[in-house]
Amino acid sequence: MVALLEGAQAPNLSLISTDGSSYSLYQRLRESPVVLLAFFKTSCPVCHFEFPYLERLHRSFPTLPIWGVSQDDADSAVAFSRMFGITFPSLLDEHLSTSVAYGITHVPTTFLVGEDKLIRQTIVGFNKSDLEQLTLELAMVTGVSSKPLFSSADEVPQMRPGCASKQPV
Repeated sequence: MVALLEGAQAPNLSLISTDGSSYSLYQRLRESPVVLLAFFKTSCPVCHFEFPYLERLHRSFPTLPIWGVSQDDADSAVAFSRMFGITFPSLLDEHLSTSVAYGITHVPTTFLVGEDKLIRQTIVGFNKSDLEQLTLELAMVTGVSSKPLFSSADEVPQMRPGCASKQPV
């Protein structure tokens, strides 16, 4: 199975965050033009590399819902967020049912879901140009002028393939 692509219907998700709050994708899309979902596992070095940039997006677009979707337990997800300074919510997909519904084979995998419940962008692994395009898309959707996601001080490769996702047992 391959991660869902642009134009596909995004499956609804109803997950609990590390702080015990409930999150529902379709419910949130009633209030927001987009939601960004970023699937990860805490042992993935590419996730370690990408998530600080997703935090930059979160700080640039504070009203935009960005949700990490962790394939690990709550303690591991909390430690990951602390280690990398992530302030957006981490939702728990320990049984991987949401990961399977989205066709996750590698992490990180990021989806931009529109209010029509269709996937507007899919990024598998780390892809600098895709993240730059995502930044422009978010600026257009939110009406907030975009800042460059990457600075000249960042040593950023064009691509880094993701890590194999956890698989359901």
